[in-house]
Amino acid sequence: MKRFLATVLALMLALGCMAVPAMAEEADADVIIIGAGGGGLSAALEAAQSGARKVIVLEMTAKTGGALNFTSGSMSAAGTIIQKEDGIEDSVESYVADILKNGSDFGGQPNEELVTIYAENAAVVFDWLYENGLKDCTFSTDRATGSRAVFAPEHALYSIKRTYKATPQDRTQYKSAAHEVLDKLVAAQDAIEIIYNTKATELLANDKGQITTVVAEGPEGTVTYTSSRGVIVCTGGYSSNSKLMGQYTEYGEYYLAGGAPGADGNGLLMMQKVGAGLTAMNAIPTFPMGLVSKDDPTRGQIASTYTWKTGGIVVNQNGERFCNETESNPAIREVALEEQPNAVQYDIYTDKILEDLAAAGGDIFMKYYFSGPEGAGGHVMYSGDTIEELAEAIGVPAENLKATIEEYNAAVEKGEPDQFGREFNVSNTYNVATNKVEGNKYYAIRLHALCVMTLGGVTVNNNLQVLDESGNVIPGLYAAGEVVGGIWGKFVSGGTGVMGPIVFGKLAAHHLMTNDMAEGYEVKPAANLLDESLFVKETSSGELFDMTRALNDGEYTATVDGQDGPMTVKVTIAEGRIAAVKIVENHETQTIAGAALESVPDAIMAENNATVAVVSGATMTSHRIMNAVAQCLEQAAK
Repeated sequence: MKRFLATVLALMLALGCMAVPAMAEEADADVIIIGAGGGGLSAALEAAQSGARKVIVLEMTAKTGGALNFTSGSMSAAGTIIQKEDGIEDSVESYVADILKNGSDFGGQPNEELVTIYAENAAVVFDWLYENGLKDCTFSTDRATGSRAVFAPEHALYSIKRTYKATPQDRTQYKSAAHEVLDKLVAAQDAIEIIYNTKATELLANDKGQITTVVAEGPEGTVTYTSSRGVIVCTGGYSSNSKLMGQYTEYGEYYLAGGAPGADGNGLLMMQKVGAGLTAMNAIPTFPMGLVSKDDPTRGQIASTYTWKTGGIVVNQNGERFCNETESNPAIREVALEEQPNAVQYDIYTDKILEDLAAAGGDIFMKYYFSGPEGAGGHVMYSGDTIEELAEAIGVPAENLKATIEEYNAAVEKGEPDQFGREFNVSNTYNVATNKVEGNKYYAIRLHALCVMTLGGVTVNNNLQVLDESGNVIPGLYAAGEVVGGIWGKFVSGGTGVMGPIVFGKLAAHHLMTNDMAEGYEVKPAANLLDESLFVKETSSGELFDMTRALNDGEYTATVDGQDGPMTVKVTIAEGRIAAVKIVENHETQTIAGAALESVPDAIMAENNATVAVVSGATMTSHRIMNAVAQCLEQAAK
């Protein structure tokens, strides 16, 4: 029947019947999960292991993993196999206390009950991942003791070494070892079906007031998925929605997005439309180390210079310092940058400062990103023979920058803490060497506040059931991962960004498979629905190339900057049209960019246009291909 309908549709199109709607389809399962990130994958596994005969996971991109595709995947838990093997004593109580302390900074209000539930289950889940593949991975180790449980200085330090940094075995496909293990486990479960390139758009209730149906848009049109037990939403946060971040924080519109491009907050609006309440939406932590993309000024990645460890300073766009660069509580430095003009800072250093950083083994980022103009961060590197020349290069007032450096150098000479509390001639994780900012050459690197995850979202109870604005359970609706708000407080603790969704995904599925759905609930939208305009993505004001221009037949090649190296594209023009687009060379991350590398060239040929729709989850790669094609067309038009 399905083949017959497809034949009829093709015949109608061939006969010129333009207004043919996409075919609607239906599918049933025991459990429907939205999002194939860490939370969605672990929820699917738990549902299958708890007796679900059919679990459908809807994923809007062409890959699993979600935010795990954009993080190195540090994990944390207390009382793990690794700690026991390393001889480290730890407790759930200590873990909870550290998370609550970190999340309470700057008025944060972590949920102690949910944090405790997480901590009580984290070691069990970590050990499960360990026994199913993590044990075969290479772990970073503590330099002094060789332990695989380490401190992670990119976050506020735990009181005990309980962070684990595992390298995936297949680094061409995975950034996170946990993602690699979850994929392997899912592949072995016949009950789980992941449906890719399919975006959930609406939740529907049955006649008993239970949320059991998901409407989604896929490659073949609208599909309605109905579950017998309920729906788990694991759609991630809103770190890629600058409009939404700006709605809840004064400077959010300036933050670089460093998480999954699909983290746009649409899952929140979808749940609000069936009554879900929101909480902690202003809990948007940042990193003061965002390297802006060469291709997209709204996106970035973590790339600190760490030059302040050996005497470097940080200034804002007024050429003034604004914090203690060596402050051990990163939250203080993060918030300080958020409040600067455009959330931008310049790391200022000299050759001597860089030499001492290299001698201490702290120049990993500098080597990888800032090795020179051709490096990934070459576009944000500046230099000058004098302070005045450097000030001109970075566009800050020369008199301010000179006064700032002179004041700092005087404080170094004096040897006492300066006005920001920065100490000199001390040795710790954040102070490796003491230097003045002086020399024959001055350098600066521009960095931005970077958001890789958000901590606001829907409200849930201890069973991960979504609550409405009055605190009532919405029957059949569960949530896990970054889409849930108010768990961690203002700041996330090290390793919980990965382990949290995995733990809560398993717990959500366990409760869904255990609990009976209530009946008679009145489903209605939340009173404070987010404005739909916050989810409208800005489009380019014009085409990349004017396709009304005449093109000369031939083959044309162009090279643009890629993720980890150049991307070269060859375009063939025949009879004045785009006949072929071939990507000759690329250095993109295949797990992220694969769908764009395959589909964007076909779309360009089909539409005979350099400007086509980007592939969700591979925005930057899509733009690189289109820009290269536009350059080829410019050659063809000459």
